Amino acid sequence: MLTKTAKAIPATDGRFFGIKEVRDSADGVSQGSDIAQLLDWVESYLMAGHSDLGRTGAVCPFTRQAAKIDTVRLAISDARAEDEDTVFALIRGAFGELEAIPCKPAMKHFRTVIVGFPDCADADGIAMLKRIQRRHRFYSLARARMIGMMHAGSEDRGLWNPDFRPLRSPMPVLAIRHLVENDAPFAALHPALMVAYLARFPIRGTRRLVNHFRSG
Repeated sequence: MLTKTAKAIPATDGRFFGIKEVRDSADGVSQGSDIAQLLDWVESYLMAGHSDLGRTGAVCPFTRQAAKIDTVRLAISDARAEDEDTVFALIRGAFGELEAIPCKPAMKHFRTVIVGFPDCADADGIAMLKRIQRRHRFYSLARARMIGMMHAGSEDRGLWNPDFRPLRSPMPVLAIRHLVENDAPFAALHPALMVAYLARFPIRGTRRLVNHFRSG
């Protein structure tokens, strides 16, 4: 239930907020702001099942568990395609935001940050965000982190159903999270990621990769 006296959340200042903060904000949620739209997508899509997914469970089980223990942080940026330097600084800072999320030591791998870019939905904006993702690829892998991009026109195929497009979102999104043991299927697709994955999980990761390749 929305709290009428809740503090309003600014829509486009690049600040990070917990899910409960957004949900409890009368202004941020009830008036359909960008951050409310981002939260709705996280809860109704990432944390939910999908008939075309090709397996049972949520589209992103990782996000569902992270939300339960309050280790998800959301932000909206009003940057445009020409603001690449600003976006680079925001995303580089998001790695620090990720590390600052309070949680029990055993739950650190559930920390994640999700940044929406509603003003980057055109071709130039998407191209700029893809460059930001590429520029952070080795920075993230060196820290055993994952940086992913989602947008409305994503053609990335699903792991379990190649006809499914799991990385589509109502606005362009960049997300950062920890590399986890269950990421073996993703590591199998990308040599650089596989190196980081095996460095992080040398024994159990090798077993998971072997099982993944054996299963086809």
